[in-house]
Order: sequence, then C-alpha cells, then structure tokens
Amino acid sequence: MSWLDRFELKQNNTTVSKEFIAGLTTFIAMLYIIPVNATILSATGMPFGALVTATTLMSIIATFITGWWANTPIAMSVGMGLNAYFSFGLVLGMKIPWQSALGVVFVSGILYLLISLSPLRKWIIETIPLDIKRATSAGIGAFIALIGLKEMGVIVASKSTLVTLGDLSQTHVLFGLFGLLSAFVFATLKLRGALILSIALTTIVAWASGVASLPKEIVDTPASIVPIAMQMDISSVLTLAMIPAIVTFLVTDIFDTIGTLIGVGLKADLFKDSDSTKLQKTMQSDALATVMSGMMGVTSTTAFIESATGVEEGGRTGLTSVFTALFFVLPLFFLPLFEAIPSFAIYPVLVVVGTYMFSELGKIDYSNNAIKYATFFIVVMMPLTYSITNGLMFGAFIYVFVSLVEKRFEVLKSSMTLMAIISLILFFAL
Repeated sequence: MSWLDRFELKQNNTTVSKEFIAGLTTFIAMLYIIPVNATILSATGMPFGALVTATTLMSIIATFITGWWANTPIAMSVGMGLNAYFSFGLVLGMKIPWQSALGVVFVSGILYLLISLSPLRKWIIETIPLDIKRATSAGIGAFIALIGLKEMGVIVASKSTLVTLGDLSQTHVLFGLFGLLSAFVFATLKLRGALILSIALTTIVAWASGVASLPKEIVDTPASIVPIAMQMDISSVLTLAMIPAIVTFLVTDIFDTIGTLIGVGLKADLFKDSDSTKLQKTMQSDALATVMSGMMGVTSTTAFIESATGVEEGGRTGLTSVFTALFFVLPLFFLPLFEAIPSFAIYPVLVVVGTYMFSELGKIDYSNNAIKYATFFIVVMMPLTYSITNGLMFGAFIYVFVSLVEKRFEVLKSSMTLMAIISLILFFAL
C-alpha cells in the first residue's frame, strides 16, 4: 500500500500534479505571514530572527499535521488578529511580560485541544450564532486595521480627539500608503500572492530610493529559536485576572478556524456537518498546533483563508497541505532578506486583511435585535478599547441580555451565556 493511498486521490477526483500546483499556490498566497508576524511580535522585544524561524516552523508543522491527519487541503499558520492582540493588547497594552503572554497561548491551546476531543466542540459550534462569529471577525478586522494605520503613521494620538490624522507628508507614511494602495491594486486584479507582492514592491522601491537599506546577503542559516522556545510562563497566567485573555484566545481561535473551514469547505465540499470526521480532525490539528506554537514562542495557529486559492486550483486532499508545508522549508534560509524589509511595507497588510475580515458584516441578519446590538458593540469596542477581549465579552453580554428581554430563554443553554457571565466578572469583579 502506497503512502499516497491515505490521501484517497482517486476518490476525490484529483492527482498528484493537481495537488502540487494547489500546494504551491497556497504557499505563495500566505507567504506574507512570515515577515508580518515576525514584525508584529518583535514589537514586544522578542528577537526578530527567532520569530521568523519559529513562524516558519509552525507553518510547516501545523500544515503538515492537518494534511496528514485530517486529509484536508487546509493550510495553517500563526493567525492574524491574535498576534496583534498579543503584542499591542497584552504585552504593550496591559504590560504583561511576553513570557506570560505565551503562557496564555499555551493554556488556551490545551483547552482548545480538550474541547476538540470532547462533545464541547459541537456545543460551542452549534450554540454560538454564525452572525456572532461574523461580527467577531469584523471586529478583529477593525482592530488590526487600527493597529496597521497607527504603525504606518496615518493616524496618531491626540489629546483633544483621542486620535487624529497623521502627517501624510512624512516619507515613511507616504511609503506606507504606497504599499497599501499597491495591495489594493493587486488584490483587485486578483493576482496570486497579492499581499506578498505589495510587500515586495514597496520594499524594492524603498531600497532603490535609499529610504531603506539593502540586505548585505540574501541567504543564511536559520536563526535559533532558543531565545523564545519553551519560555512560556504558565504559573503567572493561572489566575482569575487572566481568564478573560485565555478565553479570548480560545474562542477567537475556534471562531477563526470554524469560519475558515466553513468558507473553504463549502468550495471543496469537504465538511458535511458539525460531526464531520474531517472537520473534527482539522480542528484537532489546529488545537495541537496551537499548543506547540506556545511552546515554540509564537501565538496561536489557525486555518488560513488563503487555503481557498489552492482549492480553486483543484486541491481536494491533504496532499495539497503536505506540499504547502514542504514549500515553507524554503523561507527558513532567507532571514537577511526578511530583516531588510522596512516596517512601512509590512503594516499595510494589517489594513488589507482587516478589510477582508470587515466584509463579514454584509452577511449578518440585522433583523434579529440581539444580533444587531451585539454586532455593534463587538465591532466598535474592539478597536476603541484596544482589546478583542472587551469587544467579544461586551457583545456576548448584550446578546444574552437582549435575548432575555425578548423572552428567548433558550439562550441560557448556549455558550454565549457562559461568555456573558465571564464578561460580568471581567468588568465588575476584577
């Protein structure tokens, strides 16, 4: 029996060549995550080189596990949104050491793994309204877009109005706007790897004009992950005060993965229902990888929507993911190139990804009052309070409150009520 038999290529009407092309396409589409994630997390003081290596390794490991174990064409890597929350919300915002923040990632991963192996998985999936998941995605989009615009210098702090427009005549701001517009152009033209293309173009123009320094070399041995690996401080996060952050990482990771799997799964007809074996195994793969990511020194992994590009190229099995994982070996040796990418070429990506996530608002049913009010507070409170936790918990409380006013007492049996109770503890007891 060939090892290829486990992927059931004939049953899924695909071939090795189709899966190879699909894997390459997915890799190109999500390559941007390596410099972007390393830049975001390095804001905490973590070494950039180690983050490049750790991000790449987790992309390889998580994607390979998904392909081999779940046999789905779903690529995994460090998720956008939670990485920004890790750096700008927990470490820089709440002044939590990055080692403790990694402890939050690790503990949330353990809980996620337990949930993925238990009936709780189905309860959470089925009792959290799809529109709340969409609102959460949009809120995170608004949050990371705010961070992107702030780091680009497009918006700055103001004593009188909290935030205001920055000085758009500054060189780094102009280059950031150039990168942003480039990304919009490439995405509008539906070019493969639009985000990495925008980063490359902005960086090359910056090098050519002397605004940024050229790399002294292109290829080098991978940086060591020793400075960040196994550095998570678990004991410091096992307190009541850290429960909201742990819940935020847990719920957001589950939401991200479910949302992506629903979107990509519909395209490839992968998952029949919430009891689908492939769905269960894909979530288990993500959960295991999240535990490992905390140990490796990066934030939670999640399924990447860019997997859809591979599916569009004909990828239908886990062999697509295996090929994607193998392609991710290549970036391990290009640290000098990544280090030479200026930050103004990176942060526009947050804004673009934010717009992708924000578009989920168009799919929400606003005729439901509980959904309507909860959506508003989720989307508004995340960027305004600089916290995914606050937005999610505020929205959960509003959803349950309005549902009870409308005498829809079945909400008490849902996981939304659990989050509403946690929100009361978060806002009034801690």
